[in-house]
Amino acid sequence: MDKIDHLDKKILEIISCNARLPFKDVAAECGVSRAAIHQRVQRLIDMGVIEGSGYHVNPASLGYNTCTYVGITLERGSMYKEVVKDFLKIPEIVECHFTTGPYTMLIKLYARDNAHLMELLNNCLQEIPGVIATETLISLKQSIKKEVPICFQHED
Repeated sequence: MDKIDHLDKKILEIISCNARLPFKDVAAECGVSRAAIHQRVQRLIDMGVIEGSGYHVNPASLGYNTCTYVGITLERGSMYKEVVKDFLKIPEIVECHFTTGPYTMLIKLYARDNAHLMELLNNCLQEIPGVIATETLISLKQSIKKEVPICFQHED
């Protein structure tokens, strides 16, 4: 992997706070040309440092008021790939992780309300072959949401 230098880190810090900031403004803050910013950002995309782009949609604005984490226990951990295929068919599931600890998997989903959540649990998740148990944790409020820190270390 190519080395990420101080300018790359500064660009990442700026655009991770506001991805809609025009490159000319990023360039001015970094003291380089707009073309240099464009080239650096494209290189960071090509390297896989920057993944995706777009807007974050507030689920509540679409009527999804219940954010839930569900610990999934599988009959066998090796069933993970097949279960993920079934999870992909459930649009309310927005994250899925293969984990260590008490669960085989941990998913994050959004439901319209508790009745919708119960329907997803009983009629979707618990009906998937290999799922033997679920434990539901409802998020009452998201207090922190941010990107990983972009640390500026002294480069000698």
